[in-house]
Amino acid sequence: MYGEVAVHKTFAMITASPAIEPVARGHVRRTVSVLRQRVPFTSTVVLAMLLLAVLTGALWSAAADRVVYPFVAYGAPSFDAGRWWTMLTGPFFAVIPWYYLPMVGSFALCVGFAEWQMGTRRAMAVTIGGQIVSVLVATEFLALCRDSGWLWAERLAGSLDVGFSGGALAAVAVASATLRPPWRLRLRAGLWVYAGVAIVYVGTLADLVHFFALLLAIPVGGWLVGARRARETARPNVREWRLLTVAGLLLLTIAEVVMYFVPVAGPFGSADGVSLSGLELVVLVLLVVPMLNGLRKGSRVAWRWAVALSAFVALQGVVLVTLIGLTNVLGSEYDTVGLPLYFMDSLLWMVELGALLVVRHAFRVPSRRRLRRRTEEPGQALARTLLGQHGGSTLSWMTTWPANRYFVSEDGGSYLAYRRHAGVAVALGDPIAPDGTAAATITEFTTMCENSGLVPCVFSATEATVAATRELGWQHVQVAEDNVLDLADLEFRGKAWQDVRTALNKAAKQNIEFRLVRLADQPESILAQVRALSEEWMSGKGMPEMGFTLGGLDEAMDPATRVGVAVDAEGTVHGVTSWLPVHTGAGKVSGWTLDVMRRSAHGFRPVMEFLIASACLAFREEGARFVSLSGAPLARSRECGPGHVLERALESLGKLMEPYYGFRSLHAFKAKFQPRRVPLYLAFRDEADLPRIGLALSRAYLPDLRLRELTKLARKMSKGPAVSGQSRMRTVLAGQPLPTTAH
Repeated sequence: MYGEVAVHKTFAMITASPAIEPVARGHVRRTVSVLRQRVPFTSTVVLAMLLLAVLTGALWSAAADRVVYPFVAYGAPSFDAGRWWTMLTGPFFAVIPWYYLPMVGSFALCVGFAEWQMGTRRAMAVTIGGQIVSVLVATEFLALCRDSGWLWAERLAGSLDVGFSGGALAAVAVASATLRPPWRLRLRAGLWVYAGVAIVYVGTLADLVHFFALLLAIPVGGWLVGARRARETARPNVREWRLLTVAGLLLLTIAEVVMYFVPVAGPFGSADGVSLSGLELVVLVLLVVPMLNGLRKGSRVAWRWAVALSAFVALQGVVLVTLIGLTNVLGSEYDTVGLPLYFMDSLLWMVELGALLVVRHAFRVPSRRRLRRRTEEPGQALARTLLGQHGGSTLSWMTTWPANRYFVSEDGGSYLAYRRHAGVAVALGDPIAPDGTAAATITEFTTMCENSGLVPCVFSATEATVAATRELGWQHVQVAEDNVLDLADLEFRGKAWQDVRTALNKAAKQNIEFRLVRLADQPESILAQVRALSEEWMSGKGMPEMGFTLGGLDEAMDPATRVGVAVDAEGTVHGVTSWLPVHTGAGKVSGWTLDVMRRSAHGFRPVMEFLIASACLAFREEGARFVSLSGAPLARSRECGPGHVLERALESLGKLMEPYYGFRSLHAFKAKFQPRRVPLYLAFRDEADLPRIGLALSRAYLPDLRLRELTKLARKMSKGPAVSGQSRMRTVLAGQPLPTTAH
């Protein structure tokens, strides 16, 4: 929703601009420049394909119907006639006009990816070599089989073909060796599903070329890309075993669909009498679709259904073999049409059954009903005990808040707090663990998630935790910055501290007092004013209060939380801040983290500067070493520009949400205190998890957001906010008060 609104707003701005044509031309020039520099081979071949298609008329009339087709297309007849040049001419044409779309598109995608990953020279050599070798091997295979009585081989040995698809598949198969293990397996599984279904159930010359292209390219991929580019090959983990079984079941289901809609005679004969009826096909698809999703998550129920289905189909083949054997013994006759394909189909189902049984350990996720029956997780008391013993990061006290769930390590000595949304376990901050055991805790947490059908990730992790997840092959992206003030040498001197000194001096002149208290111990007169400030702040938002890493008054009432209030001589509360303890082990609190910020819209204007500066001085007198002004979601310093695609998406979302929650204004406001920046990261297994993680984070921060409120937000955004993020930023940087606080 947010991204769609942003696209519409951007499009409206562009179309309203008089400079649209120069901007468009600039984008085109940059795109052409990138293509010329990064994928020159792919661009040249695609351009040559399209140019030849136009010049020869093959783009609007079938090349296969032309008289010159045998002199352009490759295959056994051309090679037998000595037309070896067809190896060079055939790749640039398509059999019929509409084939140009998949041919050119797949070549650009596959070879472009290979060239991007491997470099131009290597990609060019693999593509051209893969095309030539796969065509020659397929042709030689047919030459060896055409006199054997195999009707399919005899028919195919007399056919011709055009296209560069063999080389394109060889290129992407080799380039797959440059990918990380989960993506490498996904890509190769997808390639084999396509090639496997095509060769077994369709069986054209192109399908045979594709099959040999993959068969020859994948084993030598690591050697061809070079040791520097090739990724290490590890034993498949639980996720990859699940993916393999999903790929197998998907292949078999697609095969049934292909046999129904494309009843051609492949290498194992005709599909007549083998394909399912329309009703049977619908039932199969309705059964398999939820199975695929369940197997992907590791569901034990889905595994049982998949085993039952595979066993049922495989058993039919066994029964048929038994009946044929009895028929032979009795000397009876039977119809053999479709039997080879039927046996092959049954054999593939038997292989899928065997795979499901062998990797049954990957499917241990119980049903939702059994998950609900599990005993209650350890609660806040254990979390506070372990946090006091081991210490944590500046955000670790948030792990003790009520909405969290807890994963405790097997030895009971460490834990991770997490929120569960949209099938994702969003762990908050670093593991609370003894020194040197963070990686082990994350590994156990990941195993728990996989056994529960959850996607694991760690949000607002520090560099130490990112290093531990990196050892597991995880990825990370910066999502915020912590703002830390070291108190030992803190002095409000110099021009940079002018706003802070002014706030302290004005407060003294106006008899505004700073009190560092426990909110739960305050009289009702103070509590009522604090509640009123919070309600006033919320009423101006038009959006629900955010949670997760943003606390409210309920969290501020915790006796372990300190609260700073600014009170004048008449007892009026002008502002309030709450501070969370930062444990550093052995029960010691060495720092405090800023959480709640509330101020009166009509009270003392620089009250936030006054409250934060006064709290810093008070904590230093108590022996604290530092305070954290915390990190604002979707905001960070300008010098750390976004690089990762997710960072750019978060950058856009931050701009979109700024008029409503003011995260960037808050981040700029905290810069007044000259903090030390500490990056905070989102650690995740791989990019395929990001869409679900994004949904889970939105629900973690806005658990009470309803569809009506989301629609209202989108409508406001489409009209344009009354106060732009830029104006809020200028207000803060000019030294003006932050509008009714930004948290």
